[in-house]
Amino acid sequence: MKQIGKTAIMFTLSEGELEQQIREQAEENGYRMIKGKVGSMSTEKIFAAVETAAQREGLIRKDYYRDTHALYHAILDAFVGICRGQLGLGDMLRTVGLMFTVVKGPRTFEQSEDGEWIAVVLYGTIGAPVKGYEHETIGLGINHL
Repeated sequence: MKQIGKTAIMFTLSEGELEQQIREQAEENGYRMIKGKVGSMSTEKIFAAVETAAQREGLIRKDYYRDTHALYHAILDAFVGICRGQLGLGDMLRTVGLMFTVVKGPRTFEQSEDGEWIAVVLYGTIGAPVKGYEHETIGLGINHL
């Protein structure tokens, strides 16, 4: 994979051996990545979980505004995708159970001189806070650093 968005989506959806193969190939192409999980009825908790993981793993620097700002916008774009434009969870009686991925590196491997970019994927379920009322959802956000 030589594109940051495709890399992020494939890594998010992969498990086991395939996940490891994607990680190794992506790292050879100059990407760094993390994967995590979060579930909540609170929008703030979703954003905080992704940002905290990216900081903890060194993908962004906490005290560097541009990193935090770029990550925020990538998370927001992915969040709009999972919410289908209706930004809200608990206040709209919706809850999510999500896997998230953050990938940092070149926008495309062929154009690595284009600078660093950050991609966020949110994948999982969204629905009423009643077991069995949820459905799959996915969102992707990409921003330059």
